[in-house]
Amino acid sequence: MDYSYIEQLLNLYWQCETTLQEEEILRQFFAQEDIPFALEKYRPLFARQQQPTLDDAFDERVLQAIDEPQPVKARVVGLHHHLGPLLKAAAIVTVIFTLGNVARFSLSGDDGSDDINYADYKDTYQDPAMAYDNVEDALQLISEGISQATQADSLLSATRLDQDSLRTE
Repeated sequence: MDYSYIEQLLNLYWQCETTLQEEEILRQFFAQEDIPFALEKYRPLFARQQQPTLDDAFDERVLQAIDEPQPVKARVVGLHHHLGPLLKAAAIVTVIFTLGNVARFSLSGDDGSDDINYADYKDTYQDPAMAYDNVEDALQLISEGISQATQADSLLSATRLDQDSLRTE
């Protein structure tokens, strides 16, 4: 016998292109007793499975389980609950750093001699205008140095951009 139509339907079935009527034809074919050995491996796919029926005892057990509501224990979880461990850790770190700083300064033997003694302080300039001119000159030199560095940096950046654009072209 020629089973080419069944094989065509199987190919359509594997490609998910069968209609419901074609799938019904496949189910009816595989429900027969005599089918070729080559197609026997597809029988379990198309065999009708009997739907299990549920009896009244099952319904009673489900209804009994539903009738007994379980109490729900709900609690409100606030922000302090989530951040509590983090705040505790921060407090511990703060206490440790504070105690470390106290120990360092108390054990260092520092008598405060590093402070400036303003009584012994002497101006190096007698004329305030001359001191102002010297500070102004120093700030002008710093400004020129920053300007030169900025110009050199922008030239270097422009050169790199040109080289990068040449590489990509």
